[in-house]
Formats: sequence, structure tokens, C-alpha cells
Amino acid sequence: MTTAKSSYPVPVAELLPQARQMVQDLGQTPSRNQLMAEMRIGAPKAREILSRLAEETHGKTANSAHLHVVTEPTPTTDEPTETYDAEPTTTESESTEVEPVAEPERVSAEQPEPERKDPSEPITPVADPAKPTDEQPVKPVAVWPVMLLALPAFVAIWSGWVGLGQLTGFGIVHPLPGIADGFAINTAITLPIGVETYAAYALRVWLSGQVPSRARRFAKYSALGSLALGALGQIAFHLMKAAGMTSAPWLITAAVACLPVAVLGMGAGLAHLIKDTDNHREVQQ
Repeated sequence: MTTAKSSYPVPVAELLPQARQMVQDLGQTPSRNQLMAEMRIGAPKAREILSRLAEETHGKTANSAHLHVVTEPTPTTDEPTETYDAEPTTTESESTEVEPVAEPERVSAEQPEPERKDPSEPITPVADPAKPTDEQPVKPVAVWPVMLLALPAFVAIWSGWVGLGQLTGFGIVHPLPGIADGFAINTAITLPIGVETYAAYALRVWLSGQVPSRARRFAKYSALGSLALGALGQIAFHLMKAAGMTSAPWLITAAVACLPVAVLGMGAGLAHLIKDTDNHREVQQ
């Protein structure tokens, strides 16, 4: 250990680091005589250093339970009667900070994560039995009550369109002359089959949400238009029937005669739009 002589008494605060080093080297607190011999100091100063070391030891014990940091004691003035020359050393001051005690792990009230064997495996959430999940099967709504309710409406609409067709010139025709002269058909049935069937199908396409947006939009307006034409046809037939008319006015006859052609065009257009899957031509609604 290298020491340097000094012409002035060294304060106790400057001798404490060397005393702490001695405590670490010896594994216990040195005696007064050891301090006097090692540091070349007198008995009063050696007793002062032992008192300081005892205070630090007691402070460390108390701070280990309360997690406080031990501060270095305030240096005091040296005794004027000291006559020994101290040989201060340049040793590093040991840290007096006490490591904090690890805080106890908090127990979470939430459900723990499932243990994963593979870190890349995704976490599967634990389902709460009290909450319904989307994977639970949903019972479909029965459709037969709607069919039962629609049956009377179908009979009334059928009879109305057939009657309107007879008033506007629709009737018995032979579609296969020279081939099957005995085969005849009443063309009045084409009105309810064409107009009302297209309206029901276009309504289904519109509400399904499974077709391109252009087809959906076309089905929407054409279904509403077909239903409106059907309602007007029923109104016209019942008004003429109540008035005792045997033939319809020419305006109504012209409009009814165009219905099969209009139904053919709307059906063909809707079919092409449903099959059209070209995304760059599709206009978002």
C-alpha cells in the first residue's frame, strides 16, 4: 500500500474509505491498535473511526429492511491535539447504496395466457362460456310461412294479369302452325310469369349482397320498377273490369304489349351483370 506523508492532520472523513477497505480485506471490523498501526494515527482518531464504522454498520442493517440509501456522515473537524502524520491513500470509496429488495410479483386477476411450446405459434384466446361466440350455429329462419302468405297474393296477381291480357288482345295462339296445329297456348299467362317472376328474382339479387355492385344497383331499380308496373297493371284491370269494359284503351294496350320485351331486356341485362367479374369496370355503390 502506497502512502504519502502529509504535514497536516488528515480528517476522519478522508480516513474512512481506507478503514472500510480494511473491513473488506479482514472480513471484520479492525481493532483500535490495527487502525493506529495501519493508518499511523492516534488513539482518539482510531476510536472515532471505529465509532463511525459501527454507525454505518447499524445504518446498513436498518436500511436493508426499509430500502433507504446510507448517506456518508458529515465530516467533523480534526482534533487540535493530533501530532501524528497521516499517510492518506488513494483508494476508491466503496458504494454505500443498498440494493432494493425485489418487489413481490403481483398476482393478476385475469386469466393467464395459455402456455405455448412454439414461440411462433399464435395465441389462441380462451373463450368465455358466459358470452356467445360467432362460431355457435345459428338456426335459419323458416321460409314456409312467407310462401303460405304469398299464395293468395299469387292467385290474385295471376288472375289480374290474365284478365288484363285478354282485355289488351292476348289470347289463344297456335305457336307451331304446320308442325303441331293442335298445340295452342294462351299468351295472357306470359304477363304474370314474366313481370312478377322477374320482380321476385331481381329483389333476391339485390338483397343477397353476393353480386357485383353494378348488378346490385341494376337489380334494385329494375325490381322496384317491376313491382310498380305490376301494381299499375292490377289497378288498370280492376278499374276496367268494374266499369264493364270489354277491351282496354289503346294506351294501356300499347304499354301491356311492351311488357314481355321489357322483361326480356331486363332479364338479359341482369344476367350479364351478374357474370361480370371485371373489377376495373365495377363501380362502387
